[in-house]
Amino acid sequence: MATLANEVPGARYAGWRRSVAASQPAGTSQFAALLPAGHWAKLPATVRQRFERKALAGAAITYSGEVVECRMTVAGWLLAQAARAIGAPLPLGRDTGVPATVCITEDRAGSGQYWSRHYGRAAGFPQVIQSAKRFAGPTGLEEYLGHGIGIALRLTTEGDALLFIGDHYFLRLFDVRLRWPRWLAPGELVIRHQDIGGGRFVFALDLVHPWLGELIHQVALFADPVEP
Repeated sequence: MATLANEVPGARYAGWRRSVAASQPAGTSQFAALLPAGHWAKLPATVRQRFERKALAGAAITYSGEVVECRMTVAGWLLAQAARAIGAPLPLGRDTGVPATVCITEDRAGSGQYWSRHYGRAAGFPQVIQSAKRFAGPTGLEEYLGHGIGIALRLTTEGDALLFIGDHYFLRLFDVRLRWPRWLAPGELVIRHQDIGGGRFVFALDLVHPWLGELIHQVALFADPVEP
């Protein structure tokens, strides 16, 4: 997978309006515990700090940015439209140059975070993607997408980037957790978080099917909120 830090001219995004931070340092991150010993410390300090912060009660940590790249095959587009039934967790179109925001709030019980992503569209209402990350399950981290469907995630590092890799999909009905067979999965999901300096970072999504190849590739750039 290509390194994105040298592909995107970061100066173009220096003028983004940054939100005011509504967070506090959290000390040791729960994400750090999901990596082999020593790997968390090797990540850039800016990456570690983003995942070590916790939103203040009643507030959210908001990152503003822009979608700069998006491509998808016909199969990827059809999959994204079908996924509307569970909350549209995949990009619905190939729009670029549109605004994007990510808002993170804490689960007050301390078991995870709530993520709300807003992606502008060239026409029509923005796309809103909501999910919940919980520190649970066999991999230690699960993301719930809606209607009981979720994906277990594995954390790893690649150079100075932090990667979230889909391990398997599952369906939770009441207290029963049913793991999807691998042949039914839409493909391998990889989310890349990579710092590009100046308080900005890359958020890249790749979904690759074992038979059909790349289905969806999306890259967005975001800016850190301003510290009060």
